[in-house]
This record gives sequence, structure tokens and C-alpha cells, in this order.
Amino acid sequence: MSGHQRVRQPRLATDRLGELAGSVAVPTYDRTAVTPGIVHLGVGGFHRAHQARYVDDLLASGVSDWGIVGVGLMPQDVRMRDALAAQDHLYTLVERAPDGDVRGRVIGSIIDYLFAPDSPTAVLDLLTDPRIRIVSLTITEGGYHVNQATGRFDASDPGIQADLRPGAVPSTAFGYVVEALARRRAAGVAPFTVMSCDNIAGNGEVARAMLSSFARLRDPALGAWIESEVAFPSSMVDRITPATTDVDIEEVGWRFGIADAWPVVSEPFTQWVLEDHFPRGRPPFEQAGVEMVPDVEPYELMKLRLLNASHQALCYLGYLSGYRYAHEVCADPLFVDFLLGYMSQEGTPTLPPVPGVDLAAYQQELVSRFANPHIRDTLARLCAESSDRIPKWLVPVISAQLASGGSVRRSALVVASWARYAEGVDEQGSPIDIVDRRRAEVMSRAMAHREDPLAFLRDPDLFGDLVDSPEFTEPYAEALASLHAVGARKTLESWET
Repeated sequence: MSGHQRVRQPRLATDRLGELAGSVAVPTYDRTAVTPGIVHLGVGGFHRAHQARYVDDLLASGVSDWGIVGVGLMPQDVRMRDALAAQDHLYTLVERAPDGDVRGRVIGSIIDYLFAPDSPTAVLDLLTDPRIRIVSLTITEGGYHVNQATGRFDASDPGIQADLRPGAVPSTAFGYVVEALARRRAAGVAPFTVMSCDNIAGNGEVARAMLSSFARLRDPALGAWIESEVAFPSSMVDRITPATTDVDIEEVGWRFGIADAWPVVSEPFTQWVLEDHFPRGRPPFEQAGVEMVPDVEPYELMKLRLLNASHQALCYLGYLSGYRYAHEVCADPLFVDFLLGYMSQEGTPTLPPVPGVDLAAYQQELVSRFANPHIRDTLARLCAESSDRIPKWLVPVISAQLASGGSVRRSALVVASWARYAEGVDEQGSPIDIVDRRRAEVMSRAMAHREDPLAFLRDPDLFGDLVDSPEFTEPYAEALASLHAVGARKTLESWET
């Protein structure tokens, strides 16, 4: 980092924890005594900043039978395998507060990591081990293969098709989970609980419906057994966790004296609301600050429709206006007014009461969190994979508002800003890298809307029948025309709601 001399630091390792204790919090428990109880599919920055941190707290309190074994499924997960293996599966969690305070902590709750393509047999053996009572997931919104128009399982993905062939070696999360459950059923071993930690409304019920549908295509009896016998608690998870940069890695070196191949950075705020439905047992999560509740839905909807949808409300308009970080957008009163207007006038009216939460205060807190200049959350990250995000986070708000006669003008502008962003060129003529699993379709529709203003909306997999609703299409077309004519900032300045 500028102003700090680069000094080669010893790599992070168990035998160095004692000497690091003066500069950073380290595990004080005996990691060799920790046994696995959780397998996590999809280990990324968020899991390491969130769930693994909660479990680390529990291990520090004396719990020893709930260690995490991570599993990577995608080719890019090789990097995580190598980074963790080289440092005894330890890593540094860096929390950056708005006032500039920086705190570091070495997390030890991930006790092993398997890259599934290296040894599918080892992963299946792990998943069938009776000690594994929870399999948790952060596989992204698209990893559940939900057809957005019908709500049903979409089996068209090539990986899913491959996993449905008789005798196939699994390659997808669904393939591994269902094969492991089939083996446990055949062996008389109780099924593990499947715990989704992805940003999907009713994520537990979605996981149940999609996994059992996948299993039914393979074996109807197995699908029915999974639907009736396997627990799928829902959860709401929240912690802003930007992608780790080279600057972050350098800072961990000079600030804490640690050579960490892949630290993770987050805000201090963290929240986890979890449905208390674990028939095979669970860690005492409440001792680590998890809110164990009978019904997660009000909290889920609050987070998805306020925090997550607001990220989309700021990212495209902000990027088109020349900003590149969330905190830059939230230092601009024009954007803050728009965000608060969306939250109070469109998002909040669609929510049920949320126990113990002042929604007006929550909205202000969100803007403060977004404005944290030390997190440096990129707008490019927030704009990525919009095909998986907008249909789950914003379209339900639009549908609910249309049904009740409420305003959708702000939401229409957000969708129009995505359509404008998806053209792949910013207002200065520079290219935009569109990161989306449906990139070709999205960009094709975006390129067609200068001739057909509603072309972008003519995708029922993303928008259902919104294109047939004049109450939405009129402000949408107006917003898109303004974005093309005068740009994002001037559109915001003149957007009457």
C-alpha cells in the first residue's frame, strides 16, 4: 500500500498464531480437537465473513463438534483450495468501520477444504459421514435453477442434465446433495439438514422444492422422501462483503504481519436470522448472536426488498453517472434521496410487520452502511448477475405495488437503468463488462430497445408478464428514453414521483 514498505511476511499458519496474537485476534481453541459437523458448498468471501465467523465464536466458547469443511465445485474454486491449503485453512477477517477503525481476526472454523473435481468420492464420503448434520449453501441465486416465470425447477442447465444421467459422477451442488442423501437413505443414516444462506425469499422452501424436483427426475421415490424427511430451514443473512483486492492482501501484511493469500474484508455490521428447524441437531447458534426464530419471512423480505433491491437501485444509475463505488453514490444527496424514496414509498409498503425492527431507522442505517468509505464496495460487483437478482429482489416489489395500486416509478427507473447498463457502453462511450449468466440474451434485448422500447421487458423468464402492464411499461419507457436523451444524472434530477 502507498506509504508502506513491502516486507515479506511469514505465511499464515497454525504454528504462528501465538506470535500473531499481539496484532490480531487469533483462535485460542485447539483446532486439532475440532471435528466436522457442517459441510459448506460454495466457500467465498461472504461465507468466510459471516457463517464461518459465527462458528468460530462457538468453537472459542468450547463447542468442538461443529467444525466446517468447505467444498468447491467450480473450476475457479481451485484458487480457494490452494490458498487455504497453504495456510492450514486459516484466513484473516478484516472489519472496517465507517470511522476508519480497522480490526483483524484470524478465523479457524474451516478445518478442511475439498475441491470436488479432485475427488468426487472423497466429497461423497464426507457428505455421507454421520457426523455431518448440516450442509449449508452459498451457491448464488442462479444455483437453485428456478424458472422465474413458473417458479418451477428448470432442468435445462447442462450440468443438471449431466447429473441426471444414470450412474453419473456428480458435478453440481444439486448432484452432490441428492446423491449423498440417496446414499444415507440406503444406509439407514439420518439425512443432514440443508441450510440455504443465499439471498432468495423463502430460501429454505425454494431449496426444498428445487432439490426434491431434481431428485424426482432421477427417482420419484427419492424425491418424495427428500421433500418429506429432509429439513430445509430458511435464513436471512446480512453483511456487506466486497471482493478482496491486492491492496487488501498487502494491508493485511503490513498491518498485522500476516502473509495471507486470500483474506476477506467486511463491514462491522452482521446479522443472521435463522428458522429454528434442525431435527438432527445444530450448534448453539444463539450463543454467537444468531436470531433463532419460528418464521424468517418478514426479515427475509425486509432485507431482499430494502437492502438488496436498493443495491440495484444505486448501482446502474451510479455507474452510468460515472461513479465506481457504492460509498461515492451514497455521498451524493441526489442518489440518497432516490434510495430513501424507493425504500419508503415502494419497498416498505410491500412488507409485513417485522418483529422488533423500526423500518424507518433500518432504511437510514442501510444508507449509512452503503456510505462506509473504507469498504470500497464496487458498483461492478453490485451490477453483476442481475438476471439472478432483479427477478428475485425487485420484480416482487413491482408486482405487489401494481396489485395494490401503489407507485412503481422508482422501480421502473431502476429496471430501465439496468436495460441501459446492459447495452455494454457507458455514457462516455467506454465499454462495460456485463457479467451475467444470461449475458447474451440480456445484451441482445438491450440492443433491440432503441427500435422496440419494451424489448428488454419481453423476457418472461425475468419479468413474467410485466410487459403487459401499462402502469409499469409507461414509466419504464419514459425512463429509458430519458436515460438515452439526457443521461442518468439528469434523469434522476427531473424524475417526478
